[in-house]
Amino acid sequence: MSNYQTEELHAFANAFKALANPHRLQIFNILSSCCETGTECDALQHCVGDIASRVDVAPSTLSHHLKELQQAGLINMRRQGKQIFCSINPGMLKEIRILFKQYERNAKSATRAA
Repeated sequence: MSNYQTEELHAFANAFKALANPHRLQIFNILSSCCETGTECDALQHCVGDIASRVDVAPSTLSHHLKELQQAGLINMRRQGKQIFCSINPGMLKEIRILFKQYERNAKSATRAA
């Protein structure tokens, strides 16, 4: 059984909904590609201009996608002067990882019981 409350499950659903869009998934992949295996991404950031040069969407569309990812709790954004920097939210990534580990444990238990 899941130990998650309805509010937490809604947060996960919003994150997965945000990642269901191919452009947002591409942006998230760009942001996460800077991370070395086993490290946290909070110190590694990309300027929005760098992301724009790698994603084939209009600037206003990119802005919308970044806002959706931020509202879903998947990325952090901060302004420094005229530039905006984005990074993966390591807390949400950790929570998603824990959720899937729990699902994996539940599936293994169900398989053994069958």
